[in-house]
Amino acid sequence: MHPGPPTNESSRIQEAPWWRGAVLYQVYPRSFQDSNGDGIGDLAGLGQRLPYIASLGVDGLWICPFFPSPMRDFGYDVSDYRDVDPRFGTLADFDHVVRQAHALGLKVIIDQVWSHTAVEHPWFTESRSSRDNPKADWYVWADPRPDGGPPNNWLSWMDGPAWRWEPRRRQYYLHNFLPQMPDINFHCEAAQQEILAIARFWLDRGVDGFRLDTANLYAHDLQMRDNPPAPPDQRGDSPVLMQRHAFTMDQPESLAFLQRLRTEMDVYPGRMAVGEIGGADGLTTMLAYTRGGTALHTAYAFAFLGARPDAPAVARQLAPWAEGEGEGWPAWAFSNHDAPRVATRWAGGDAATFAFGGPASAAAAGAGPLTWMALLMALRGTIFIYQGEELGLPQSDVPFEQMQDPFGLANWPLIPSRDGCRTPMPWAHAAAHAGFSTAQPWLPVDPAHVDRAVDRQEADPESMLQQTRRLLALRRANPALQSGACRVLWAEGEVLLLQRGDGPDAILALFNLGAGEAPLPPILAPEAVSQSPLLWASHTDLTQASRLPGGAALFLRAT
Repeated sequence: MHPGPPTNESSRIQEAPWWRGAVLYQVYPRSFQDSNGDGIGDLAGLGQRLPYIASLGVDGLWICPFFPSPMRDFGYDVSDYRDVDPRFGTLADFDHVVRQAHALGLKVIIDQVWSHTAVEHPWFTESRSSRDNPKADWYVWADPRPDGGPPNNWLSWMDGPAWRWEPRRRQYYLHNFLPQMPDINFHCEAAQQEILAIARFWLDRGVDGFRLDTANLYAHDLQMRDNPPAPPDQRGDSPVLMQRHAFTMDQPESLAFLQRLRTEMDVYPGRMAVGEIGGADGLTTMLAYTRGGTALHTAYAFAFLGARPDAPAVARQLAPWAEGEGEGWPAWAFSNHDAPRVATRWAGGDAATFAFGGPASAAAAGAGPLTWMALLMALRGTIFIYQGEELGLPQSDVPFEQMQDPFGLANWPLIPSRDGCRTPMPWAHAAAHAGFSTAQPWLPVDPAHVDRAVDRQEADPESMLQQTRRLLALRRANPALQSGACRVLWAEGEVLLLQRGDGPDAILALFNLGAGEAPLPPILAPEAVSQSPLLWASHTDLTQASRLPGGAALFLRAT
């Protein structure tokens, strides 16, 4: 069903900054569109597909790293923060993408990976050369213990200790990720100043904001105390998930830096920063980093990037953000380049996530991609859709011999490789490599994705793609869904009932997140459902049903 006409929530909501309630489309450029036939997606290819992104009805896009890099972690190991890797094109290509996106009414935010660099970065080349050079303190260095071992028990997210010996300095350097990705020292004023200058470089080029990678890992504990063990119920399957990261995450200096960044960004009207927040208690950090409007504009954690939540679990995440201007602002994503695709992950099974979550528990099968897209559109916050999520793409099973992901290789076979969510975008079902490239792609095109290619779904008025467009149009047409208050009216078992907004423009969003039928919430009379104006529904005649089928979702005008 198609959304109803635009409504008029309060003028306060209408005047909210563009990013409050916006929907942004995440592009992993390496896998989006190849324009030059080398099997790797690039900025020119992204430019070719910008009209498609605009046709979805999103407000903008987030572009994953495209900077010069040795590509050990596929761009998240930066060797030059002020240029474009030749694999992706040139600065002129990037400038063209920004101009074209703006002409289409799309905002552009880009990744900034400031917690670490590649070892090839000139800063590190200088820093490692001696203990008294001008950049000696730009990275985290520590003397060995008396027995020659590393200074503490900190572990890398990419396997093994988080320290590597540097013979030139006779010291260890910190690397929270790969050994070839040394951590920048955020206790160094000169390093902070240079990072802020990098932010100004891209803001001056016209970007509308930044997605800040690992934003709560910037600073480390100066005393370098050992991390304690994680509580038994929070322990994961890899060693790094067996610690509580008390001294490597959420240090006060990280928040202080983000406050400095906010001061710089406020000079540029209409810009925003969204932080990626890791840790077992990401919600608390999200609140701390966004509250009061002095640091991040918004932030997201990994609450919805693990196992499928039931209705009470969704309600717990939404509760702190119900309404109000000064209490911070959340961002939400169900899929991204680091997590198994939601169409598979929430369909059932045991799919652990990369990064900061514990083991994912088994989730009952039931609702599908359309249910999850509808739920995402109902949330109060800034929303991210990952490329292919609008097509309902499942997770790909990349054979070990074709895997590229360093995290997947280090943890195989226990934890899924991130390659499975990074396979090429399927554009045309009958074209070579599904229209992504004329050459063999860097990762194989998933045969299961070909039947879900964009061209096939464009031709089907009831496809996942077309339903996603309707849901995006519904959210855009109703300020109550963008920035209105969010009240959980019912959250028991698999049934969730939300009220978005107040007064005559309020909207009810009802979901059955489970596999089987479920009764309507007792606080919602059947006649209220059947007589309220229907804005969108996942099933035909859903308003006439006395019970909700598995995966049901509907939006009603509250009366």
